[in-house]
Amino acid sequence: MEENKENMNQDYEAVIMHDIESEDKDIKDETNWKKELFDLFKTFIICLITVILLTNFVFKPVHVEGDSMYPTLHNDELGIMNIFLRKIEGIQRQDVVIAYNKDTKENWVKRVIGMPGDTVYAKDDVVYVNDQPLEEPYLDTDYVKSIRKNKDSNGNHVKFTEDFPKVTLKDDEYFLLGDNRVVSYDSRAVGPFHKDDLVGKDVYVFYPFQNMKMVRDK
Repeated sequence: MEENKENMNQDYEAVIMHDIESEDKDIKDETNWKKELFDLFKTFIICLITVILLTNFVFKPVHVEGDSMYPTLHNDELGIMNIFLRKIEGIQRQDVVIAYNKDTKENWVKRVIGMPGDTVYAKDDVVYVNDQPLEEPYLDTDYVKSIRKNKDSNGNHVKFTEDFPKVTLKDDEYFLLGDNRVVSYDSRAVGPFHKDDLVGKDVYVFYPFQNMKMVRDK
């Protein structure tokens, strides 16, 4: 009788211990779940802050739309522009820059032709800066020649760069042109850009993969 009573007590204690262990396991599982959720949230916040810092102070993504910089850049290419370098080095003539157009609320990829204080114009298919012909080593010679071989409705050879009148830039103004002058919509149409409009410089193309390259001042 006493043996049976002792066995019952042991069984009761075993049940209690099992219940306690189950409760402990549930508590641990809940604690682990909350910890994992917190770690995930913390990782997300760190990644978000990193992306914000990088895209505001180091680089921003670029999607090339159109052929205004062809063949230097091609339509639908993807890349990144350098914000940090633009702030450190500033803007120089021949730089490829990303300019923000306030009217269209778009970022345009163009090339710096005129610097503050310059007088820029084009005549007879030549760009002049301060009355001196501008050397343009970044232009694709074969492409330029192919354009000039074409003739207009009057039988005249097409100009790669149409004439445009003199523009004298103020202290904070830059004159931008696309490398593909025959189709580019740029400072000839919308006027000079201000320094604050130039949000980045240089483009590193990473897609399509076969077109990977760094596009800088030449």
